[in-house]
Amino acid sequence: MVQRIDVTGADGVRLAAWEFRDPPAEPRKPAVLLLHGLMGRALHWAGTARWLGEHRRVIALDQRGHGHSGHPAPGPDRPARLSREAFVADAETVIEQLGIGPVILIGHSMGALTGWQLAARRPDLVQALVICDMRASALGEASQQEWQEWFRRWPLPFPTQDAARRWFGEDDPRVERPDPGRGAFFAEVMHQAPDGWRPLFSRSQMLTVRETWVHDAHWEELAQVRCPTLVVRGLDGELGRAEAQEMVRVLPAGQYAEIPDAGHYVHYDQPAALRAALEPFLEGAAVS
Repeated sequence: MVQRIDVTGADGVRLAAWEFRDPPAEPRKPAVLLLHGLMGRALHWAGTARWLGEHRRVIALDQRGHGHSGHPAPGPDRPARLSREAFVADAETVIEQLGIGPVILIGHSMGALTGWQLAARRPDLVQALVICDMRASALGEASQQEWQEWFRRWPLPFPTQDAARRWFGEDDPRVERPDPGRGAFFAEVMHQAPDGWRPLFSRSQMLTVRETWVHDAHWEELAQVRCPTLVVRGLDGELGRAEAQEMVRVLPAGQYAEIPDAGHYVHYDQPAALRAALEPFLEGAAVS
């Protein structure tokens, strides 16, 4: 069973949270908050949420500008409403409004960065943290320019949702070899518009969101995370092994897991292997 819960974000933006709870969670176990990555949506976590929800309350958030949550309108204050501070404040607000803290926070990519920034700021709200394929180093302006050019190449609108799946998984110039997980990820963020299939998000807003983290390194905040933390990387993901292991070293209570045959979208590529990595971490962190 999936139930929508509407939450008011830090600056009044409407946020859609989704609760996965069947059968009812055991009250002694900490709740889980799932945060998707850039361009993602809460329902990307459905497979992970189902097994986590067997014994605990699980909430997945559509972050601002994504999925069914509110999209900041154009205007002079839009950059501030898409800032790192806004995303972290939203996660903080969701935990407090729903009364679910301290939580196990599992984040993918951008959601992982939000997770460790929240854990550094509010250690009382995060009992354990999982970082899925997110770098702590700065990516730089060249990376931002590459993304801007990539967005221009999207052949929108797609005639069908399956056409979107094929393009992102096979035909996208950024794909070196067929990537079914990537294709599935993007197919699920498309919706049917009058002229075809288009993304649920604004590409210009996504560039604004990304602008707020690509130029800075985030090692200092990572070092402030005191709770047990698992750094997960796909073997073929965006987070390199050397950087991932350095992140574990910097973390006061860091652990490392590597998922073979997985790329950036590790929860799509190898869901069973991801579960196998998460379960012992949750046991060992004494949060199960």
